[in-house]
Parts: sequence; structure tokens; C-alpha cells
Amino acid sequence: MRMPYRRLGRSGLKVSLLSFGSWVSFGAQVDEDLALDCMTAAREQGVNFFDNAEAYAAGESERIMGRALARADWARKSYVVSTKLFWGLDDGVNTSNTLNRKYLQQAIEGSLDRFGLDFVDLVFCHRSDPETPIEETVWAMHDMITRGQALYWGTSEWAADEIRAAYEIAERHHLHKPVMEQPQYNLLHRSRVEQEYSRLYEDCGLGLTTWSPLASGVLTGKYLNGIPEGSRAALPGYEWLRDELTDAKVNAGVRKLKTVADELQCTLAQLAIAWCARNPHVSTVITGATSVEQVNENLQSLAVLPKLTDSILKRIDELLPGD
Repeated sequence: MRMPYRRLGRSGLKVSLLSFGSWVSFGAQVDEDLALDCMTAAREQGVNFFDNAEAYAAGESERIMGRALARADWARKSYVVSTKLFWGLDDGVNTSNTLNRKYLQQAIEGSLDRFGLDFVDLVFCHRSDPETPIEETVWAMHDMITRGQALYWGTSEWAADEIRAAYEIAERHHLHKPVMEQPQYNLLHRSRVEQEYSRLYEDCGLGLTTWSPLASGVLTGKYLNGIPEGSRAALPGYEWLRDELTDAKVNAGVRKLKTVADELQCTLAQLAIAWCARNPHVSTVITGATSVEQVNENLQSLAVLPKLTDSILKRIDELLPGD
């Protein structure tokens, strides 16, 4: 099945329905050579959006992706790359957990230097900052775009009222508006995308670049019998994931979901990714991988999309109603 492309919200930019991201994997599990192999495999199947963030592997993820892009030597007009800013790379009072003007201006300069790029296509405010006025952040993001350091800006895991406030400030002052939001969205985490944001799609033209379609791997079934060696939950620093990944009730639902995947002749991962992609408000589903084989498996989710009939979706809802 050919890769579909969807507009990023109300913007004119088109992104591949499935995209490739570097969270957790780049730096911890994926080096530069493997990153290039995975990104190339994704691109050859139509992926044009590659997601990243300043905080991933403390900046190393941007460096790895940047070097891979340089080696690939793809035309810059042919791909879309993102970063996200908020956490910072050190603990200074104006360099971490903030969206103030000083931090944002210096953070985007650091990201571009690590990428080796003149600009990123998308830049996200990685979390909201209750200590900085939203108006200050909106002006800073507007200026970032005006300087040509990014083409579109958006948010990640912001509350609906915060997104609306940013949009209305930008509209009032004729500034560049937030175009997209990057929320977690999967069979276990649904309410924000399906309920909280429901008015924003029409009112603000919000597009979604969703993350964690596999709920950090639990929806692949790999944690049905505990935590396997080498998995994400076994990595140092990801202990916070373990309780969720080994939750008995969740895994009981995943076991039942496997019967649906078997009927559709696909893997649990492919079913979970296709389920996310079937939502028309989702511009792109960000997938991750630590091997070319995993990239290929994820992208085969496109073939599952036509199989998600109303009756199948109803059965899935009954097995895993989510939050």
C-alpha cells in the first residue's frame, strides 16, 4: 500500500501518515549507522517526517539524526524534521523547564547546531510552562519563525485551554499561530485526543503528530510475560515505565486483542498503529524502531487500515476501552 499524506492541521504542509521518531532509541539503542539504515528504510517507503527533541539522549539524538541526514544527502526540500524545546540540557534557572524568550532563542540555536541544519520544519513547545506568560512564549515562537529558524510551531501535551489561549493571542496580534500538537495517543490513552481536544480541530485547525502508538511497547504483547532483557523498560532511567508495562489488567486486554490481530492476519503492533492512523484528526503517527526489520513491520500497518471496519473497531473498544 502506498504511503498516504495528510495536511498538518489547517496548514498546507503534508506529512506522511506514518513517520519515524527517535525518542528512547537514538543514542541508547541506535547509533549513527543504524539510524541511517532505519531512516533510509522508512524514506524508501514514503516516510517524509522525522521527529526529534532537544532532550532526547541529552542532545545526542539530534546529533545522530543530523549526521545521518548529512550522510544520506537527501534534498532538504524532500523531508520534514522537527525538534521540541522545554526541558533544556542543564539545570540553570533560565535553561530548563521553561518557555521564556531567553531560553527558546538559545535552545533553537543549539538544536540547529546539533542537527547541522539551517532550520527545522516543525518546532514544538515540549510541555507548557505555568511560570511564563503564554503571550511571551507565543511572541518568542513567532519571532523564531520570522527569523527562519523554523517553519511551523506547535505544542506537545498542552491542555486544550492552553492551546486555545496561545491561538487566540496569536490571532489577536497577527502572529504565527500554533499549527500542531504532539500528544500521546494509543488504545490505552485516548481521552485527550478524542474528547479534550475535540473543539480545537475545527475552531483552531489543530493537527496532531501523535506519539507512542504502541504505549511504550505494551501493545506489542512483548510484556505479557514480564520484562524481556534489552527492552525499553529494562533500560536505565525508564523504571517509571515498568508498572504500566506489567499491569495485569492491561495485559489481559492485550491478550484478548491478539485474537483480533490474528483474524486480520497482522501483528499486535500493526493493529495498534493502524488504529491510531484511522483517526482523521491525526496528521501523522510517529513510530519508532531499533532495526530495519522493525521499521518495515511498522510500515506494513498501512495494509491493516482498510480492515478496520466499524464492527472491528467496536470489538476493539470493548476489549480495550482506554482512559
